[in-house]
Amino acid sequence: MFFKFDDLGEKTINKIAEVALSTKLQKRDRLEVKVKTDPNLLAQGTLESLVIDCQGLMVENALRMESINITLNTIAVSPFKALTGNIQLTQPSRGKACVLLTENDITRVLERAILRKRQSEILIDEKSIKVRLQKVKCHLLETGKIQIEGTVKLEGTEDIKKVSLEILPKICQERKGVIIDNIEYLEEPNLSSILLNPILEEAKSILNLKNFKVDGFSLKVEELKIRKGALQLQAEAGMTHFPTA
Repeated sequence: MFFKFDDLGEKTINKIAEVALSTKLQKRDRLEVKVKTDPNLLAQGTLESLVIDCQGLMVENALRMESINITLNTIAVSPFKALTGNIQLTQPSRGKACVLLTENDITRVLERAILRKRQSEILIDEKSIKVRLQKVKCHLLETGKIQIEGTVKLEGTEDIKKVSLEILPKICQERKGVIIDNIEYLEEPNLSSILLNPILEEAKSILNLKNFKVDGFSLKVEELKIRKGALQLQAEAGMTHFPTA
């Protein structure tokens, strides 16, 4: 045969895949791509698996993902095009993905949100008083809930008040992310509902997998787990075509 599939081993395929994905996942701490195949499988137009392991990926809304791992199995490709460095799928591929977020990563985005809208006016004893949200923090609890707390300063006074709420996240019907199923205002309920609601909207957008945009890839949430300090999303991963460099 004119083409020698032995000449294109795993190292070459890995390099092609890593270069292509590096251009799509530019803002990250570390990226490792591993393709498993052998000459016989490749000659039949099959890659046994593709694993993408990315640490510290920055996506939309300035959200940093602690890690995202995607594993795709039995990928059908055009073997002759692969020989020229073009990984072209002949049919869509399916697999699994795991996304890990930390409470520090979420807090960082929420802090950016309060810079855009820090001050509000509220009625206290029938007087209009300006209040300023000074800082905000996210806590991921062992109960499976997300707690958001902040401190508020009443303008013209030295009063500092604490505001907080807890939310119970659940997977949305479209499986594109997470929705808020229940909101419980804890400290200063009136202040919390006024000042933390815009922050809550930001939190909803953070937990939306539409923020992860890579050409050819799609994610659908299957399971949501929260443990102390971390939130994990298990998802179904799909690939319709391989990104080009």
